[in-house]
Parts: sequence; C-alpha cells; structure tokens
Amino acid sequence: MHDLHEANKIFNLVLAYAKKNNLKKVKKITLKLGSVMEHGEEINADNLKFNIEMLARGSMAEAAVIVIEKAKILGWELVEIAGD
Repeated sequence: MHDLHEANKIFNLVLAYAKKNNLKKVKKITLKLGSVMEHGEEINADNLKFNIEMLARGSMAEAAVIVIEKAKILGWELVEIAGD
C-alpha cells in the first residue's frame, strides 16, 4: 500500500506536466528509482509500476509505457514524460 502513495505523487506530476504541455495522450513515463522508504519499507519497482498503471486506467496515460530504472540515489526522479 505504501507504493500507492508514491505512485500517486508521480502520477499527479505526470498529469500536471501533460496539462501544462497540452498533451492529449501520455505515451511513456520514465523514472529513476533509488532507495525510497515509506512506512518502514522500501518501495519496490514492480509494485510502483503496477500502482501507476492502476492509477492511469481511464486517463490520458492509460496506455503509457512505464520504465523504471534502478539508480543509486535517494528517492525517485521523473526523467521523461513523452506524448502527443
């Protein structure tokens, strides 16, 4: 469940970026994921991806490819949002 909290933060940033840049559809979301602790547990990349996909259902990002690259950083970084 802690992954959902971070996924929601990321998804809201994606939607804000898409709106600001007049995108009708988000095709790709790329993130770097380092060590992120939420409620005493480390965020798992697969769970994070699953939760972003779940949040994207029915939105402009529903069919977006989500790429999560492991990185030696603290936290996560939104690297790319691509769309039309």
